[in-house]
Amino acid sequence: MKALPTLLCIPDISGFTQFMSKTDFELSSKVIPSLLNKIVYSNEIGLKISEIEGDAVLFYKTGELPSIKELLDQCRFFYTEFYKQLHALKARYNGDKAAEMIPEVLGLKIILHYGEEVGLVPVGKRIKLIGEDVITAHRLLKNDIPNDEYILISEGLLSQFGTNEKEYPIDWGTYKQGFIHEEHLGEIKFQYIQLKPFV
Repeated sequence: MKALPTLLCIPDISGFTQFMSKTDFELSSKVIPSLLNKIVYSNEIGLKISEIEGDAVLFYKTGELPSIKELLDQCRFFYTEFYKQLHALKARYNGDKAAEMIPEVLGLKIILHYGEEVGLVPVGKRIKLIGEDVITAHRLLKNDIPNDEYILISEGLLSQFGTNEKEYPIDWGTYKQGFIHEEHLGEIKFQYIQLKPFV
């Protein structure tokens, strides 16, 4: 097993449980895989896939980190392509009354985190990621951000950049501060940017 410094990126479909519970299996089994595929094929910065987790993709990247600008541009691209697909799916399945729910219920949030020691374990044809920072990245999905669509950047990732770069100015959103507290991990700080203005 190798333990390497690793960027973790988790685009997660919000509203997944609600959508699955309120639509029939035939529709949801077409919509969700289509959206996950759109996320996978919108990756432009060389992220690798560890797992596809039902409503999320766990991407990772070892080696040199992309810049904050590159990361934010990638996240924006995930989001805009995801919404194009939402509206295309609504149009494609407009004969199904539940199709109206596709862009109304589903959305996208994206977690960005960095771990100094992430274990990369080969399992079949995939690389399984293990370690405290993998747990941290997933815990960051459970936060109190008052919006379901955002980019969340952990302090662990921000600490890898100089002051000028991590305060990269954006004209499409505002950085806000937040944190979660986990019993075994302590306080985990982050910044986040709401994505809703793009739709």
